[in-house]
Amino acid sequence: MSKRRKVFIVIGLLLLGIQFVPVPRENPPVAAAITPPDEVQVLLEGSCFDCHSNQTVWPWYSRVAPVSWLIYRDVKKGRSELNFSEWGAYTDRRRDHKLEELEEKVGEGEMPLKFYLPLHPEAQLSEAERQTLIDWAKAERAALESAAAE
Repeated sequence: MSKRRKVFIVIGLLLLGIQFVPVPRENPPVAAAITPPDEVQVLLEGSCFDCHSNQTVWPWYSRVAPVSWLIYRDVKKGRSELNFSEWGAYTDRRRDHKLEELEEKVGEGEMPLKFYLPLHPEAQLSEAERQTLIDWAKAERAALESAAAE
């Protein structure tokens, strides 16, 4: 058996073996979900919820290692940064900060992430949709500021 063939067999066995390393694909209960206007809710669900909520839709390839490890890592990080399923549990100060970040990242085209879009083209935001999210975030921040002033 040639050296090249042995290398391919070893790589194949490794790829097969890593399929048995489990990755949690769970969606915890929605504790205190965000309740924006319907138009904003649709945009958040379509472009943000897979990584930033407890309502992740786990695609078939989230069951294939090593891709499953990357997806799990990204969802875990996304939820830790901003979780719309826990929005009601955030303090007003934290909400204000998250809304400010949303304005910035959506406005600059950093979100949704570029590597996410090829497999999820429906998550792509048009300029009008980006502006809708930004306007909503600004209005929410103004409402928070007004409530804090009272």
